[in-house]
Amino acid sequence: MVEPLRVCPSDVLEERGLGVQWELRYCGMEERAFALRIDGQVYAYLNRCAHVPTELDWQPNEFLDTEKRYILCAVHGAVYSPKTGACVMGRCGRAGLIPVRVAEFDGFVHWYPSDTLQPPLEPAAPAPGEPTAPAP
Repeated sequence: MVEPLRVCPSDVLEERGLGVQWELRYCGMEERAFALRIDGQVYAYLNRCAHVPTELDWQPNEFLDTEKRYILCAVHGAVYSPKTGACVMGRCGRAGLIPVRVAEFDGFVHWYPSDTLQPPLEPAAPAPGEPTAPAP
């Protein structure tokens, strides 16, 4: 059974407000995902446009258009449904956003790793004799 991983406290995601991002690996590559609350439900996707693999947010954690109806790619203007990730307008054609399975429980939003979406790698420990970063 796949263990869910915490993303953020549930109350951080306001209805059609700012998204929350976190690090993960998609097919072995370091990427970011984001979660939004739409009509009371949490939806999450890889932060990657289906047209050109670039991050979607036009300002940090700003994924929705000015009317807060659609996810909008900041680079080419591709428009996606926030509930399905399907492309509804733009150069993304039939391609859509890559969904990330999420659930809310115990006051937190959690995501579920899969075959293609995995937690980020832990930073490697320094080799013996290598200097370490000073504590803040």
